[in-house]
Amino acid sequence: MQFLFRYANPHNFMRLSGAVLPFTAIATVLCLAVGLYLGFTAPPDYQQGRTVLIMFIHVPAATVAMSVYGAIAVCSLLSLVWRHPLSDTAARAAAPLGALFTVLGLITGSLWGKPMWGTYWVWDARLTSFLLLLFIYFGYMALWNAIEDETRAARAAAILALIGAVNIPIIHFSVEWWSTLHQGEGIVSGATDPVFLAPLLIMMLGYTLLFATLWMIRIRTAILERRARNLMQGVS
Repeated sequence: MQFLFRYANPHNFMRLSGAVLPFTAIATVLCLAVGLYLGFTAPPDYQQGRTVLIMFIHVPAATVAMSVYGAIAVCSLLSLVWRHPLSDTAARAAAPLGALFTVLGLITGSLWGKPMWGTYWVWDARLTSFLLLLFIYFGYMALWNAIEDETRAARAAAILALIGAVNIPIIHFSVEWWSTLHQGEGIVSGATDPVFLAPLLIMMLGYTLLFATLWMIRIRTAILERRARNLMQGVS
């Protein structure tokens, strides 16, 4: 907890993020390049053929989409309980990124579903709860923009984020709780073939680093915009 508050000061965060950003950006490019190369040079799956390639785009996108919302929920908790100075800024900066990963997960999932299930969409528990995640993201962003007072907007958005967090375990356990077409988890269980596991894990790391890089950039931009507004108000 002390580490979190050590960089609550915008000046400290700008200094740390400025030093870390080049490394995360380079690591992102390397992971995505290696992951895509290993994935696209892997042999066809005995059941899915070359369609299995969609897995290297879809699974990381869906995983990061849920992880981003988890980060928003943690930031919201820090804001409501401990009044962390940067938590609201961080949560708001993460939301559009999480929505983009969710859209990517939905699109690639539909493209994967067509050859596997014979349809782009079914209203089963996993797909429906994941679609709901996108609507929660939209609602969270809309709430921020709907309230002019930033303090009130931050508090209302934080409460909504914590309520919406209930959907994350529903998405995760939906294939276990209900009968769905969507396959279950295959990494921890060992169901994923080792030839596909390495590129999949590298792509997941690449997606995570991509989010971290873009997240830091968006937080830094928000801090700079706030400084600019304060300077303009001081001049006026």
